[in-house]
Amino acid sequence: MTTLIDLMNDIPTEEIHAVAVAAAADGEVLEAVSMAIERKLASFRLFDDEEKLRKLIADDFPHLIDHPHLSIHHTDGPQQAAREAVTSVSIGEADVLMKGMISTAVLLKAVLNPDIGLRTGNVLSHVAAFEIEGFDRLIFVTDAGMNMTPVLYEKAQIIQNAVHIARSVGVETPVVAPLAAVEVVNPNMQATLDAAALATMNRRGQIKNCIIDGPLALDNAVSAEAAAHKGIKGETAGKADILVVPNIEAGNILYKSLVYFARAKVGGVIAGAKAPIVLTSRADSAESKLFSLALAIRSSTYQKEK
Repeated sequence: MTTLIDLMNDIPTEEIHAVAVAAAADGEVLEAVSMAIERKLASFRLFDDEEKLRKLIADDFPHLIDHPHLSIHHTDGPQQAAREAVTSVSIGEADVLMKGMISTAVLLKAVLNPDIGLRTGNVLSHVAAFEIEGFDRLIFVTDAGMNMTPVLYEKAQIIQNAVHIARSVGVETPVVAPLAAVEVVNPNMQATLDAAALATMNRRGQIKNCIIDGPLALDNAVSAEAAAHKGIKGETAGKADILVVPNIEAGNILYKSLVYFARAKVGGVIAGAKAPIVLTSRADSAESKLFSLALAIRSSTYQKEK
């Protein structure tokens, strides 16, 4: 199976990608930066208070002092750090935007700024890639971090964003499961109506480069045995690559259940902008931030090739 480690090992090192980090003065962030530089994944432009950054680097990461793949850019406060990092990506100095020790709201305000921001007109959505013990493939979950209660057209774009990420790591035609509590259409359950409509849109070519099957409950989406037990047949039954949750609460619960109960490894990005955005939680481990960087770099490479 493809693992999150494979994502890093498969990144060509001939062309070093640049990552702009907003509010980089944080130990976990700098540890991820250090690991990425060591693996020759990327170069980094760090935006934060210069004195604080240099002290952290000198104390904990002395090998990064004056490293050719790292530059420090002084900013006064999180708002300026966000603006400068976003601008760096917007004007082509960096390929990927990364969130450091800064609130999501502050970073996204800069991302959505009409003058310097990274909007394309598409829906922005969070895509997480999970490596789960016992599964022979990465499982992608969307959207657990951006859209609260997406309507049908937003779900279609959320799926298209997730398909882009899945294809960037080699899943050429991902199977997409719009999740609901049941696997039949129920007029009283909006998630089932949307799932059926998304499957129809896919068959008619409105949502491309994937196979959408739904509505499906979680067990039928990921377990062929459970699908067979309920009489759900077909080549895609139980073989979903992408799980599309009906709302942010369901996504948040599924995401954290996989991390804390299943001990899954995870990397996540925001897709749909001019460039991938690494928007991990401030509580995420350095390893998770590293996996997210690898996913973003793969997405950036794939986007440029297309």
